[in-house]
Amino acid sequence: MLTLVEKILFVVAVAASVYFAYVGFAKVYRVVMRGSGDKPTPGFMLRRLWEAAVKWIGTLPAWRTRRLSTLFHFGISAGFIFYFLVNFGDVIEGYFPITFLGRDTWIGNVYRLFSDIFTVTVLVGMIYFLLRRFVFNSPRLKYRDNIKLVEPVANGAIRRDSLIVGLFMLTHAGSRFLGEGFQLAAERAEGMPVDRWQPFGSALATLFTGMNLPALHVGEHIFWWLAIGAILAFLPYFPYTKHFHLIMSGMNFLTKPKRTSLGTLEPINFDDESIEEFGVAKIENLPWTHLVDAYSCIMCNRCQDVCPAYVTGKELSPSALEVNKRYHLNGNLSALAGGAASEFNLLDYAMTESALWACTSCGACVHICPVGNEPMFDIMYMRRHQVLMEDSYPKELKLAYRGMERNGNPWNLSNRDRMNWADGLEIPTVEDNPDFEMLWWVGCAPSYDPRAQDTARAFARILNTAGVNYAILGELESCTGDTARRSGNEALYFEMAKGNIETLNEVGVGKGGNGAKPKRIVTTCPHCLHTIGKEYGQLGGHYEVIHHTQLLSELTAAGKISVRKGSEAVDRITFHDPCYLGRHNGIVDAPRDVLRSTDAFVLEMPRHGEQSFCCGAGGGQMWKEEEHGSAKVNEVRYAEAAATGAHTIAVGCPFCLTMMNDAAKGAGQGVVVKDVAEIIAERLV
Repeated sequence: MLTLVEKILFVVAVAASVYFAYVGFAKVYRVVMRGSGDKPTPGFMLRRLWEAAVKWIGTLPAWRTRRLSTLFHFGISAGFIFYFLVNFGDVIEGYFPITFLGRDTWIGNVYRLFSDIFTVTVLVGMIYFLLRRFVFNSPRLKYRDNIKLVEPVANGAIRRDSLIVGLFMLTHAGSRFLGEGFQLAAERAEGMPVDRWQPFGSALATLFTGMNLPALHVGEHIFWWLAIGAILAFLPYFPYTKHFHLIMSGMNFLTKPKRTSLGTLEPINFDDESIEEFGVAKIENLPWTHLVDAYSCIMCNRCQDVCPAYVTGKELSPSALEVNKRYHLNGNLSALAGGAASEFNLLDYAMTESALWACTSCGACVHICPVGNEPMFDIMYMRRHQVLMEDSYPKELKLAYRGMERNGNPWNLSNRDRMNWADGLEIPTVEDNPDFEMLWWVGCAPSYDPRAQDTARAFARILNTAGVNYAILGELESCTGDTARRSGNEALYFEMAKGNIETLNEVGVGKGGNGAKPKRIVTTCPHCLHTIGKEYGQLGGHYEVIHHTQLLSELTAAGKISVRKGSEAVDRITFHDPCYLGRHNGIVDAPRDVLRSTDAFVLEMPRHGEQSFCCGAGGGQMWKEEEHGSAKVNEVRYAEAAATGAHTIAVGCPFCLTMMNDAAKGAGQGVVVKDVAEIIAERLV
């Protein structure tokens, strides 16, 4: 127990530490609150509390990859969460002659067991991470030379910060562990039995056997001050360190808006004439949750491991974006907290313009992040500013924009040619069949791209064979605006979406009147699926949209179509999950169920399902030249598919069809690329 003088000194030290920590925390809070977007209500956070707590305590998203590192990280994070209670208990024992929660109570026994275990997990985990960074110099914790970094990061700030945090954690948990060892040794010297609820501490206590009782109490006293004093010394520095993610990741889980899909962007209300600037140029213009992202970032670089642009040598690193944001905020915290405008735009320090346009909007960085960060959205909002305010974007996109504006398709071909693919086929339009039960949204690629037209014809054959009561819009159909939106031209997307919503409502899609079942929309393009089904609702268009592989799965299960069976020797197929099908919308089983209905031998690539690797066409990349790097995204993905030994690469997206087909032709290995609909149509009985 502390002396009276020590108790007074401790109160003074706590007051000073809390005051200076409050100053830092208050600045961070004021900066974050400058961000745009609605702030969470108490009711919203209360509804999210359980889900957020489970993710935060269990570090759930982190287990998707690097499971050994995640195990050690869980030991540290769970330990420090429990240490909120441990530190409180230690202070209580320092002030009063009691054993926190009791010596011989079940709750006291369980408490001591967990404190003993978590002390060791923190120490072991911290030693692992320090060795990983400073001894083994893990390449996963580094950035390539072509990645833009703010000056402190380029000069080693992350390593310095990591060392400071690591030493603090070792000092805090290590001193607490040594203090427990001295305490248990003193208890043993006083004739008390071995505390079996503290196995690690009891083992440590044997090292101090033979020391006299006063010396043991002095050791216990010294290490109490070192353990608690380390917290008081570190607390004011806490908001400026990477360790801040321990708190801010929990805030991320608690306050982040629930999206209808992983890739659903926030809209701009162009009818609001008070908006003077569109998109994001400066860091304080970001949504406030994306400022939280900067402080939540654990700097683990998992996001850049899965980023197709980074993997193929381009200048984009989602991790570097968040880290640059964090260090820029820290370097200008007082000014920004006081309401000053940033001197520099994000493109001046957070990333290069080449990096901005290298993003494929695949969502892999969002999906893999262990703390819920969304760097992809920063990029999308920055693109909006470049397009709408600066008129600065890759020149190749201008043709696509012009085509969407004038002819309703990025190919810039006449709208009168939209139905040419259906020549010679019995394809009913909404005028021919106004009582349709399902609307087939054909999409631009199957309407204009010769290779994708094969998919459309195959799907039409399946629908007709199955007797589906469907119709298409024909010349009433127009591009959904996905390419415009992902490349930053939100104004063009807004106009196209409003026009399509008006058309869909006029033909009665989504309305069930008189108790009738609402009409569904089916599409062979995941981008159309996502845009119509998940984003048109923001503008008042609410529709049930399914992917064609989902419909094929339904028809197969209902016995409405039958297929010839293949064999492993002939039908070795690997399925490439489109990003906007698997990761963005969670549809991974339907295409595989359909392929397996043919008895095909489905081989999985290492990266599949929600962790699939991008083909390289999303985010407007289909319409522009790929940024310079060490490899092309589609070629990397093709090589992974071919390595499975498959004869056929199955896809479920017209963009993926083009990209994988181009890579297959270039490789010249005889591997063919087909849409799932083509594979089924070839085998129809």
